[in-house]
Amino acid sequence: MQGCDASVLLDDTSSFTGEKTANPNSGSIRGFDVIDTIKTQVESSCADVVSCADILAVAARDSVVKLGGPSWTVLLGRRDSTTASLSTANSDIPAPTLNLSGLITSFSNKGFNSREMVALSGSHTIGQARCTTFRDRLYNETDINATFATSLKSNCPQSGSDNNISPLDTTSPTTFDNIYYKNLRIQKGLLHSDQQLSSGGSTDSIVNTYSSNSATFFTDFANAMVKMGNLSPLTGTNGQIRKNCRKTN
Repeated sequence: MQGCDASVLLDDTSSFTGEKTANPNSGSIRGFDVIDTIKTQVESSCADVVSCADILAVAARDSVVKLGGPSWTVLLGRRDSTTASLSTANSDIPAPTLNLSGLITSFSNKGFNSREMVALSGSHTIGQARCTTFRDRLYNETDINATFATSLKSNCPQSGSDNNISPLDTTSPTTFDNIYYKNLRIQKGLLHSDQQLSSGGSTDSIVNTYSSNSATFFTDFANAMVKMGNLSPLTGTNGQIRKNCRKTN
């Protein structure tokens, strides 16, 4: 969580603590095996050239395209970190419990404005969340569609089943579209932090724009992803090109 440097891919060892066990990541972040497979194939044809950080950035773009979303040009040349920060991952990744003001601050700390924050939140048109991240919303919040809440409770009881997962966009969970925003407008945001984007505050108008105009959402999302891929990259002689994305050379 130090920037776009693939620090999140590093496994813990007896003498090293990575970011995989950070509260926002543990039991939630998945797909490391996919990156391993890509890295193995890239190394076999072009050894010691393509970083794990670049692979992550390209894979993110290609995944979005594959699921029907926009494309963008991924700048390349990032290098991989030799360190990771559990504490930074715990403090800097926005929590699902954040209110709108906290979300705006969290993204602002990384250089993103409110519109970019709402656009990047649209990545929740795909992916899934653990029961523990939305249980409180299901059982204790009022700005939630009652039928929607009821439909999720069997998979996320009031106690236990913390790791059961539900799609962040229950309508079209494997299509990259603007349904996430349409859902927010009818109080079908899965996370508290999702619904905060459309809760009578300063970002309502942005949600409304994206819900009615997917092309605008796609353009803004693509631009924000390019910007996020430029967060504190390691270049030149800084960092390294890892041979195995799970460990330093």
